[in-house]
Amino acid sequence: MLFRVQSAAVFGIKAYPVSVEVDLSSGQKLNLQTVGLPDTAVRESSERVKAALRNCGFVLPAQHITINLAPADLKKEGSAFDLPMAIGILGASGRVRTQNLSSFLFMGELSLDGSIRPVKGTLSMAAMARERGLHHLIVPEANAREAAVVDGVRAFPVRNLVQVVELLNGKEPWIPLAVDRDQLLAQRSVYDLDFKDVKGQYQAKRAMEVAVAGGHNIVLIGPPGSGKTMLARRLPTILPSMTFEEAIETTKIHSVSGLLSDQAGLIATRPFRAPHHTISDAGLIGGGTLPRPGEVSLAHNGVLFLDELPEFHRHVLDVLRQPLEDGEVTIARASMSLTFPARFMLAAAMNPCQCGYYGDPLHQCSCTPPLVQRYLSRVSGPLLDRIDLHIQVPAVKYKELAQDEKCEDSATIRERILAARHIQSKRLESFGIYCNAQMTPRTLRRFCKLDAESEKQMENAITRIGLSARAYDRILRVSRTMADLERVDKIQARHVAEAIQYRTLDRTYWQ
Repeated sequence: MLFRVQSAAVFGIKAYPVSVEVDLSSGQKLNLQTVGLPDTAVRESSERVKAALRNCGFVLPAQHITINLAPADLKKEGSAFDLPMAIGILGASGRVRTQNLSSFLFMGELSLDGSIRPVKGTLSMAAMARERGLHHLIVPEANAREAAVVDGVRAFPVRNLVQVVELLNGKEPWIPLAVDRDQLLAQRSVYDLDFKDVKGQYQAKRAMEVAVAGGHNIVLIGPPGSGKTMLARRLPTILPSMTFEEAIETTKIHSVSGLLSDQAGLIATRPFRAPHHTISDAGLIGGGTLPRPGEVSLAHNGVLFLDELPEFHRHVLDVLRQPLEDGEVTIARASMSLTFPARFMLAAAMNPCQCGYYGDPLHQCSCTPPLVQRYLSRVSGPLLDRIDLHIQVPAVKYKELAQDEKCEDSATIRERILAARHIQSKRLESFGIYCNAQMTPRTLRRFCKLDAESEKQMENAITRIGLSARAYDRILRVSRTMADLERVDKIQARHVAEAIQYRTLDRTYWQ
């Protein structure tokens, strides 16, 4: 007898339908064979499924069982096929009364005692199920919240195999899990950190406001203990709140990576990823035999923070060029090519030299000029060209640390940023972009025209400093953002002058 159950496989952050076909044929003893390009975890499912069925009190038929995962040319991986395989065997042997499961999608890993464990990529599978008209999802209890976030599907949380059979046989009521998406999104601006905790560093905070307002990348340069990491960790608190579409896309990436907590359901706050400097290029960009998202994709719609930037391997930093330009990462393998979204704000921190005290008036630097140059050259020029703002963060003076002056909080800064972002989105809406950092040469020529005084400032800067064409474009974008923060239509000379000051590595250290 043939019985068919619907499931799904995840590649990248997209899910594809998989039909689990179970056939029972005559045989002298139980023999279970899985075909359809399964990987090791799927091939091992046969042993988990048999043990789970026995331990739940189901008698396995003494027949040859063939399980086909269709389409057969699609690589199947993971343990999400355990539950649909078990239901297929029970259905083929007459233990499941519901014969038509065409609108159901099953997923879940089976323990040997029949309990159902969570799986990766549930949100992607739920989104695919809605598109395919599979409106009933049988999902592990731990994954139910993320599946229920998708509108148009009914997610039924299950704890064990016996419960699933009783549901299908009508012995248990069908009670789908309901979640309040508005309530989940209400947590999108709730952070434990706040800019009001940062004493002093007014220029750095101003630069961070400019960076977030225009979606620009930023690098902080200063001695140890000056507050670079403290500032960077507060960047998400002044980013605009996530939209529902951004939250769904971000949650998909974390779901397929297995990083979504059982109670989360939806990631509503901007992600902040801070990988260690020993990370490999595959860990940063993504990779593997079946490619998985790297840190740049996990930071999608959020902040990627690289502390001690020169300590990262140079070849690791150089692979950042594509995602910084394109907002996505394409990983090619012999059998497939996958694209992961990777539109993030890059924030980096570094010391000005190996000892950390070059240019610090309070400490004597022990590095010679060649050592300073060698230290800075660990970060390639092309990568620095892609970072719009280079900001010096000096050590905080005692007077600033001890004062009781009330500093601006993140909510106040965010209000100004939202106003500037609104101006940009209206201006750039017809071009399919939403912030100044994404402007192309065409939009730069149209919206970043300079007057005579600004042109003269720019010419002097390029002649004296030797800025690249890319750095020229970055200065124009940052100047446009400053004008938007002031709500003025035209870029003025003071905006260009301030933007040039934010190219510290071009002006000082490379000379």
